[in-house]
Amino acid sequence: MQTQTTGKVRGIIANLVTIEVDGPVAQNEICFIHLGDTRLMAEVIKVAGNNASAQVYESTRGLRVGDNVTFEGHMLEVNLGPGLLSSNYDGLQNNLATMEGVFLKRGEYTEPIDREKKWDFEPLAKKGDTVTAGDWLGQVMEGWMVHRIMVPFVMTGTYTLTDIASQGSYTVDHRIATLKDGDGRNHEVTMVQKWPVKRAITAYKEKPRPDRVMETGVRTIDTFNPIAEGGTGFIPGPFGSGKTVLQHALAKQAETDIIVMAACGERANEVVEIFTEFPRLIDARTGRHLMERTTIICNTSNMPVAAREASVYTAITICEYYRAMGHRALLLADSTSRWAQALREMSNRMEELPGRDAFPMDLPAIISNFYSRAGIVKLNNGKTGSVTIIGTVSPAGGNLKEPVTESTQKATRCFYALSQNRADRKRYPAIDPMDSYSKYLEYPEIMSYYAEKVGPDWIGKILEGKNYVRRGKEAYEQINILGDDGVPLDYHISYWKSELIDFIILQQDAFDDIDASTPMERQVYMYSKVIDVCRMQVAFEDFEECSAFYKKLINLFRQMNYQEFHSDEFKRYETEIEEHLTQKVQA
Repeated sequence: MQTQTTGKVRGIIANLVTIEVDGPVAQNEICFIHLGDTRLMAEVIKVAGNNASAQVYESTRGLRVGDNVTFEGHMLEVNLGPGLLSSNYDGLQNNLATMEGVFLKRGEYTEPIDREKKWDFEPLAKKGDTVTAGDWLGQVMEGWMVHRIMVPFVMTGTYTLTDIASQGSYTVDHRIATLKDGDGRNHEVTMVQKWPVKRAITAYKEKPRPDRVMETGVRTIDTFNPIAEGGTGFIPGPFGSGKTVLQHALAKQAETDIIVMAACGERANEVVEIFTEFPRLIDARTGRHLMERTTIICNTSNMPVAAREASVYTAITICEYYRAMGHRALLLADSTSRWAQALREMSNRMEELPGRDAFPMDLPAIISNFYSRAGIVKLNNGKTGSVTIIGTVSPAGGNLKEPVTESTQKATRCFYALSQNRADRKRYPAIDPMDSYSKYLEYPEIMSYYAEKVGPDWIGKILEGKNYVRRGKEAYEQINILGDDGVPLDYHISYWKSELIDFIILQQDAFDDIDASTPMERQVYMYSKVIDVCRMQVAFEDFEECSAFYKKLINLFRQMNYQEFHSDEFKRYETEIEEHLTQKVQA
């Protein structure tokens, strides 16, 4: 039997430690450095001869050359099982709720899953079934979400189910099944399994291209730049432009089963806000608490750097786990810029050849590899599950040409650029309609989806609306330079048409109960109405008449946005709009 590898600390640079080892070690292996009675967790990031470099997930204050190190023989793993939802974890999956005191203690690692709690197990498979990794053996109810108990993902090959627990209440460590492999060996299965975070879970049959849209309730996303279920998107923008608020809106409203929020570098006060606000939020679709289907992974900007780097992988692994159950998971990562800074810090300490802005040379590959773990999958039993990733990027000074933004832009299909200019003008959400895009509109699968669900002319209408906005922006620049009197009347008409789309479709009131979330049916109805108005050929005497006409129109449409769909008030404003248009056309 192989003995455990040990080592001695030989050098310390901040949280990078060089260790002389006495046996075999592997890349990304976990080890513990012994500082008195405290054990500090670290991850091997480089091996050269008898020396291994490890990044420590904690402060290294007080470490000395000669301190003992023990190696665990496995990569950084997460525990996967019932009880993940409604939990708050740090980047290493330590349960923050069970930690003692107000502040995090160094070397304190807590159990992520409650080992004492009993779950009502219901078997799905039966004796004699042939199973493989990811197949469903049974299920428990995690709150009101169905949680499948699966064949562990590490078990490769085919197994025969020789024994399965009957219906009843069990702890997560109770043996619920026995599997026999081809060699006749028995393997016991419990409700908990482990999986290394930096490896994607591939226990599925196939991974097709996304073929349906994920509704978010945010008009500027759903109407102009939709994101597919199982797709990828990111939100870059300067500080204070509304990235975190937009992510919170997506968490509350998006058409998904499971939400995982990875605060991988947010300010501590923003994370505290999540912790205090989320338990109070009511899920509009179910009427239950939103936290019941949410997991929060927290590594704020003042927590250890190395653990911040791990936190996004912990979050995506939990998403993949729920995807294997046939659920739709949404990962919101905020902010991936600070995750990239953690990568930069480690790369610099290892004295690797730096790329642009001192980021690692392979930064585009790392980011691309992370986003590639999203997608819709067909499971072994024919069911589907999905992971959708929306990350935020905080480029310094709002510079969208810096490496993290550019690398993320290459890896993702949706680009929601937040504009400082729009934020300053209080046009929220501040997504710039000109710079933003969704490549999913070009997918034949999405085109077919829209043709079936909405109508064959829908994508044509989206492009038409974008064209009105573009022409309006050009007209606005001309009006700004030459003045109201210095441009033809057509310029004013173009400008006000773009303002109509901007105020009614692209802007939304996050604090209004009705306007905060708009179902797709309502979006289609309102957008079609607005486009019909934009298509109308209306003549004006001068720019003042033009401005007065469209301002009244915008006000009436905005009032419609605040009314219940198809209510009496809604219809009253609709009638007023028709009368206003009729008067002008007749005149």
